[in-house]
Amino acid sequence: MVNTLSGIRLPHTPFLYKPSAGSTSLSDRNNTHVSLLFKKHSSSRMISAVKSSYDSDSPSSVVAASEKVLVPGVHCDGSSSSTDQLEGVDTVAEDSKIFHDADSMKMEDDRGINDDNIGLEATSGYSESDGKKDSVASPATTENVKADNVEPSVLSPNISKKKDVVGQRSIPPPGTGQRIYEIDPLLRSHRDHLDYRYSHYRKMRDSIDKYEGGLEMFSRGYEKFGFNRSATGVTYREWAPGAKSAALIGDFNNWNPNADIMTRDNFGVWEIFLPNNADGSPPIPHGSRVKIRMDTPSGIKDSIPAWIKFSVQAPGEIPFNGIYYDPPEEEKYSFKHPRPKKPKSLRIYESHVGMSSTEPMINTYANFRDDVLPRIKKLGYNAVQIMAIQEHSYYASFGYHVTNFFAPSSRCGTPDELKSMIDRAHELGLVVLMDIVHRNQR
Repeated sequence: MVNTLSGIRLPHTPFLYKPSAGSTSLSDRNNTHVSLLFKKHSSSRMISAVKSSYDSDSPSSVVAASEKVLVPGVHCDGSSSSTDQLEGVDTVAEDSKIFHDADSMKMEDDRGINDDNIGLEATSGYSESDGKKDSVASPATTENVKADNVEPSVLSPNISKKKDVVGQRSIPPPGTGQRIYEIDPLLRSHRDHLDYRYSHYRKMRDSIDKYEGGLEMFSRGYEKFGFNRSATGVTYREWAPGAKSAALIGDFNNWNPNADIMTRDNFGVWEIFLPNNADGSPPIPHGSRVKIRMDTPSGIKDSIPAWIKFSVQAPGEIPFNGIYYDPPEEEKYSFKHPRPKKPKSLRIYESHVGMSSTEPMINTYANFRDDVLPRIKKLGYNAVQIMAIQEHSYYASFGYHVTNFFAPSSRCGTPDELKSMIDRAHELGLVVLMDIVHRNQR
């Protein structure tokens, strides 16, 4: 259990939660702390497990900041093992002369890009300075959003290590929805139903523009929801209007549902602020498992936070574990290359990182970065489309059965290794398109 005194988080003897009948507590689960390691110069993953302090009878402080439960190990920054199998790329490149060389192609924005637009901050009703919010879900009106004339921004080469800066983009208002019938006259026989569906989109879009400041601002919910760390601690928010109560549980508080109770606002947003430990370390260690326990109309549920940034399936287990992913600044990857300007015409190479290896294995972001991206560049493409990026528990779904919308697939590596891969693509002048699946039906 964790106590707080004058804004300081103090470890205490762990409280072993005794669930009532019918409770879906994690107390009877196999509580082993699992370390996920990525072996250097290899695409295989090595996984080890150590005994959990939860099973110990001796007094124990909350998992120390230095104890990493599910943490990426050595970064796979070395050259890939499958490089030799792609030596034929030079021969293939000779045939790519049917394309214009990507280097000589004129890469220009139709209307130009102004670097001064970089770093526009979205207004919000939340303030992270003290781990508290100034106001709750303060609706931003479109008058406050001066993004009508803002073009897509190119990331500055000198990106801050503290936070990746993304400029606001101009998103046009919805049209009448009638031009589609000019493009494809065969759709006119379904006009009534298509117009009905489009009308629902316009209603939702109007509400977002009116109360949330537009799609650009609305899309930046990750800056407020989920885990956000400030200088004084960690704030966690989850939208669950149907829950009767909620608590944050995990390795950091020995899965004690009474240690960190969350509070609810008028909009159904549950929130908790965890101050730093007495020694200044983060209240939740990087790489440790976390879940949110909610009392719902259908019973007690332990769920992975909806905005989790990393989710890993432990060896021998079926469910995935939500991982608090917040490596130290010196371990975070910082973008070094600006995003390429929009090409005058796109030549897109569609790819799947896991299936991109010539060997019978699930390929990694690091291998794709080192082996596949140069090949795509030499073939004359100027854009790469990455499929199956969002975490999906069923690998055979090809990434369409998304389970964690904000977590890149852990099968291929860590979020920072994905950033490294994207940065390499930018260095090569390749625009990166990522498939984002919200819902899939067959």
